[in-house]
Amino acid sequence: MFDDLPPDLDRLRTLRTWHQMWLHRIDRKISLLTQRQSRARPPAPEWTAEPGTGPGRSPACVHHGSCVLAGPRRRPIGRDEARRLLADGVPACRRCRPDNRLAFLDPGA
Repeated sequence: MFDDLPPDLDRLRTLRTWHQMWLHRIDRKISLLTQRQSRARPPAPEWTAEPGTGPGRSPACVHHGSCVLAGPRRRPIGRDEARRLLADGVPACRRCRPDNRLAFLDPGA
């Protein structure tokens, strides 16, 4: 076993105090980071629908959740709803191509 610690009690107590201080600092940092992570933003939705304008306000476009072209008024939708909207004729974004990612084949093509 390693016995590289000092032989006298005073120095051992000093080392113990020093290590306690470091453990306290580490525990505070862990607590701080845990609090920050619990307040982190929720993950981006997998799919979004951009609302249209006008009387019916049907969706104007379907996007992948990480698409940079999706407008600020987008709303999160599920995979099934994204496929349904595409089947109903809502256009897919030309940049993120949710139709390709969903393996959606246009029934009208």
